[in-house]
Amino acid sequence: MRRKLTRSLALVLALPLAFAAVAAQAQTAAYPAKPIRMVVPFPPGGGTDILARLVAQKLTEANHWTVVPDNRGGAGGTIGIAEAARAAPTGYDIVMGQKDNMVVAPWLYKSLSYNPVKDLTAVAHVAYTPVVIVTQANSKFKTLDDVVKAARAAPDTVTYGSPGNGTTIHLAGEIFNGAAKIKMRHVPYKGSNAAMMDVLAGNVDLMVSSVPSALAQIKAGKLRPLAVTSAKRSTSLPDTPTVAELGYKDFDVSTWYGVFVPAGTPKEGSPRFQCNK
Repeated sequence: MRRKLTRSLALVLALPLAFAAVAAQAQTAAYPAKPIRMVVPFPPGGGTDILARLVAQKLTEANHWTVVPDNRGGAGGTIGIAEAARAAPTGYDIVMGQKDNMVVAPWLYKSLSYNPVKDLTAVAHVAYTPVVIVTQANSKFKTLDDVVKAARAAPDTVTYGSPGNGTTIHLAGEIFNGAAKIKMRHVPYKGSNAAMMDVLAGNVDLMVSSVPSALAQIKAGKLRPLAVTSAKRSTSLPDTPTVAELGYKDFDVSTWYGVFVPAGTPKEGSPRFQCNK
């Protein structure tokens, strides 16, 4: 079953022009006999949700499967991951994990209820994305240097929102605080969408966000990108400088997303787990 999912995801992620042809193929195996649940460990509207729904849609189109996203947000994505880790390894529960809950969380939470190495099995890498620092389009902050100057003049008054404590995005803001020798105030939210609404309303000065979460509002002219945190510029935001370019040498913070299944999910062994030909 894992092998079947892996090959299907490979088609989805690497051969988008082949969707129609794959969807037209006859499905000879019995799997799946019911809808597949894709656990999304963050609320609707954020980068994880956007990518999970895209993958679910393409798996449905490519294979005629029914893949249903199920948002289980909270605690930096660890609640949703824990639920997926506890699920029966039958092939009917998959989860969109990311760096936050698979790599960072085990170092931050003393009583994490899952072990990402032992309790989950990786199926496919989905995306690698930088983090972007944005502000409202009408904000007084025109550049990242404007933010630094304001934060140095009045420590703990410039605010930045994130999708939650302990996320890679939160850590990107704190790492920048250290690199710039400033103190901005972190305002955690339950997901990117809530943080986005407050920065658009001017209730917080900045948002540190994954590129997928912020891209639509940037393109609509409602958010101004100040910098991306990766070592290289984002292909989605080619005119936005990196933090390193702006004088903070070797600054590089990015995140990744991948599809996982509960450990023990069979690769094969019965007709429903046979690979696509």
